[in-house]
Amino acid sequence: MSERSPAPGGLELVEALVNTLLNVETGADSLDTPEVRERFGLTEDDLPAARELRESLRATLLAHAGHPPHRTVTPLGELLAAAPLVVTVETADGSAALAPVRAGSLTARVAVAVAEALVAGTWSRFKACEAPDCHWAYYDRSPAGRGRWCSMQVCGARAKMRRYRAKES
Repeated sequence: MSERSPAPGGLELVEALVNTLLNVETGADSLDTPEVRERFGLTEDDLPAARELRESLRATLLAHAGHPPHRTVTPLGELLAAAPLVVTVETADGSAALAPVRAGSLTARVAVAVAEALVAGTWSRFKACEAPDCHWAYYDRSPAGRGRWCSMQVCGARAKMRRYRAKES
C-alpha cells in the first residue's frame, strides 16, 4: 500500500508484522500463507497470539497518530511483559544490548524492537494510517511529525477528496 521507505532499525519487523493484514475490510491476511509464517518464525499454532500482538501494535500506532483504537485489544504492554528481555554485555568492549530470553519468540523480538526504538527516539513516529479502511503501519518522516496517512497519493488523496465533496454539498 505505502510507497514509504521501511521503518528504521527493528521497527521494520514490527511494520512488516502490522502490515500482514492486507485488507481491513475483507480480513485478507498474509499470515495465512506458509511463506509469511516462515518469515516471522511462526507455526499455525502461533497464529492467534501473533494476530493478537499485531492488533495491539496497530492500536498503539493509531494512538501515536492521535486516533482511537480500531477495536478493543489486549494492551500492548501486557503482551510485551510476557517477553522478558535481558541486557547482554560484551566482555571485549563493554557494549551492551537487549536480547530476548527466548530468542525465537516473535513477541520477544517485537519487545526488543520497541525498547530500542524508545531509546533511539523513533517509537513515537511509528504510526498507523488514519484511513479507517487502511490502518497500514508507517514511519512518519515528516519534519513536524504530524503525518496522517501511509500514502499521500492514495489514503491522503481520498480523505481530501471526501472533505472537498462534503463542502460542496
